[in-house]
Amino acid sequence: MKRILTGWLLLITVAVAAQEKSTSLFFISDTQQPMLVEKLWLKPNHNRLATATLLENIETDRPRSVFMLGDVVGLGCSPRKWKKVDVFLKDCRAAGTDVFGLLGNHEVMMKPRKGERLFQQRFPANVRTGYYTITDSVAVVMLNSNFNALAASDQKIQNEWYRRTMVTLDQDEAVRAIIVCCHHAPFTNSTIVKCNPLVQENFVPAFLSSNKARLFITGHAHAFEHFRRQGKDFLVIGGGGGLHQPLHEGKNSLDDLALDYKPMFHYLSVQRDGNELKVQSRYVKNDFSGLSQGLVFETKTQGQQIAARAVN
Repeated sequence: MKRILTGWLLLITVAVAAQEKSTSLFFISDTQQPMLVEKLWLKPNHNRLATATLLENIETDRPRSVFMLGDVVGLGCSPRKWKKVDVFLKDCRAAGTDVFGLLGNHEVMMKPRKGERLFQQRFPANVRTGYYTITDSVAVVMLNSNFNALAASDQKIQNEWYRRTMVTLDQDEAVRAIIVCCHHAPFTNSTIVKCNPLVQENFVPAFLSSNKARLFITGHAHAFEHFRRQGKDFLVIGGGGGLHQPLHEGKNSLDDLALDYKPMFHYLSVQRDGNELKVQSRYVKNDFSGLSQGLVFETKTQGQQIAARAVN
């Protein structure tokens, strides 16, 4: 049953393809085309080909739902930037795959109203002050972290809705696990973008206090990162095709549990296993010939030991 409403001990596991066809949730972020100004600081690497490879693989696997976590295109207010995404969305939906999105900063760049309008046309389920879906007893809460583009009243509406919704989902017997998503990462070692203090303040506390919340997934930082706070898992998956961002290293960097796994282009596949979630990262091969299976994890309740490694 699926509903739409408004307002990682990690274990190695092998997902069964037949099950993924019917219950997988895929997450991808930052599929935007590189902008000229970005190339002044960051090195291109067949980025458009990488995005095309990722999206083609998602289409082929036919997951239950796809969640695009912002910066879907390079400039949201430009209709021509949406052309290839439109084909992807049409093909997915024709195959019975639902596709949901949330706003990134590129969607509200330059002409925010037009960018948001073009985004809404393609993701009609989106609510700018938060919404969620439930698939296979997993609730995915989608939040708008473009605080500069939200009026103070809208920020208040979203915060109140979010806190109330997390309590409601915790009490709903039909919900077994919760995933929280927004675009801007609360924690990252990116040298280009910073940890977002407003996400830390407004979104992280309700996630940490929820009994059923398992994953907090974001993009914005173009890298794969994994952090833990109070026994909860935070994943940064900004590898949808944007220019790769280098990461801070050394004693002043945040404790990243995925130091041995740094693919340039990637997305996540998530499946429910009881009250927990099996999480698999898939990445584009260096020769761009296709995708390989990367890390596979199973979330566990707070306080359990962590054991994780890459799958080759």
